[in-house]
Amino acid sequence: MASSLPKNSLLLPIAVTLILLLLLLPQASSKRVTTHRPILTNHHGPILTKKVNLAILWYGRFGRTHKSVIRSFVKSLNNNGNANLVPKVSTWWRTVESYQVAAFRKRRVRRSPALRVKVVRQVTDNNYSVGKIITQDFVGGLVNKTTGGSTSSVAVIFTSRQVTVQGLCMGKCSQHGVIGPSKKLYIIVGNPESECPGTCAWPFHKADFGPQGVIYQPPNRNLGADAMVISFASALAGTVTNPFNTGFYQGPKSDPLEAATACAGIFGTGAYHGYTGKIRVDPHTGGCFNAHGVKGKKFLLPAVWNPMTRSCWTTM
Repeated sequence: MASSLPKNSLLLPIAVTLILLLLLLPQASSKRVTTHRPILTNHHGPILTKKVNLAILWYGRFGRTHKSVIRSFVKSLNNNGNANLVPKVSTWWRTVESYQVAAFRKRRVRRSPALRVKVVRQVTDNNYSVGKIITQDFVGGLVNKTTGGSTSSVAVIFTSRQVTVQGLCMGKCSQHGVIGPSKKLYIIVGNPESECPGTCAWPFHKADFGPQGVIYQPPNRNLGADAMVISFASALAGTVTNPFNTGFYQGPKSDPLEAATACAGIFGTGAYHGYTGKIRVDPHTGGCFNAHGVKGKKFLLPAVWNPMTRSCWTTM
């Protein structure tokens, strides 16, 4: 005669197995962008203060919209604008300025001095003078061309969609550094219309990997320009707070996490992989943004590490 075990005893092994599987799953599987809380260390090297003069090279062919959007972002950094429009680009920039308080704590600096940003020179290279593939060997010459030989300005090289830059698309969408015996500072920003859009144009373009979240419209209706603002803002924050790779950063000097890269992929509170976090959508254009700029311009800006709260901070 076959035995008739209670139904509960048959279900018990299945229940135990399910519980064990759940315990083995990674904790907090919300797929957050940062799996750890970044802590940037002050290595006590110099940071940029008082003013940042930018010399810009438009390398390749750019439309008016590209240039207008990027220049408007720069003008918005120190412009408080309409008090009723919040949040502002200038609020984002004040968090970058606050690194001065953290850097000069021994001097008892309690309030961050203003850090004025101004474009002092612009050069156009429509003919791709060093070709359409920029390697590190060409950077020194392009920096000199951008600054006109000046050592008091930061060279910012924006490349058009036809150009490939060595070192970009390898986990970074822009880069900054120092070159030459006079230690000239430079920033290079690739155009994500062709330079790995699945990484550098997100959330305006489908991501190459990971969870596929909502794809948003760019705030100024130009994927290339709006994504370049994100990359440029990240590199500019890194240049100010870690200009000579002796300032604020975490990890190895060869590949440091800096003010914005420590919070990569975060644009608003509650962000996780595939989700920007809390941002706004313009009801008229459908463009997403988290900061107001000059002349009605809107921008999506990356989170930055706040040295006062020691955590990633966003405008929203």
